[in-house]
Amino acid sequence: MTEAHPHFHSEDCRKVSRLLARIGDKWSVLIVMLLANGPRRFNEMKRMIDGISQRMLTLTLRGLERDGLVSRTVYPTIPPRVDYELTPLGHSLREPVMALGQWAQANLGAIAAAQEDFDRRCAAEGKEPRHSPPDVARPQARA
Repeated sequence: MTEAHPHFHSEDCRKVSRLLARIGDKWSVLIVMLLANGPRRFNEMKRMIDGISQRMLTLTLRGLERDGLVSRTVYPTIPPRVDYELTPLGHSLREPVMALGQWAQANLGAIAAAQEDFDRRCAAEGKEPRHSPPDVARPQARA
């Protein structure tokens, strides 16, 4: 039997978990990758991120801004122009996010093969495969 690590239940661990949930979600990762090369406008990002709703982009940018990773600059023009860019703290996240994205890209085939193998084994055993996130091999169709 494995002994539980006492630090996994500390308040710091809960804070780290919440932060990792924020910076590890798919929209935050995509936004950090988009902003890695410089500031972008809201609608520009919305066009570039397939499948993100205006509400989700707003909520994600707001969360990243609250965490100090993204800054928002409003220019007094008509209509107002708003740019988003990575802060110095956000720039420090670029390397790990890019590495994660490169790892995912490099392993898409292996993950798809593992999913198909798992699904075949489940079918042979008469079990329904359980999927948490959408399959890598077969993206979910939008309704």
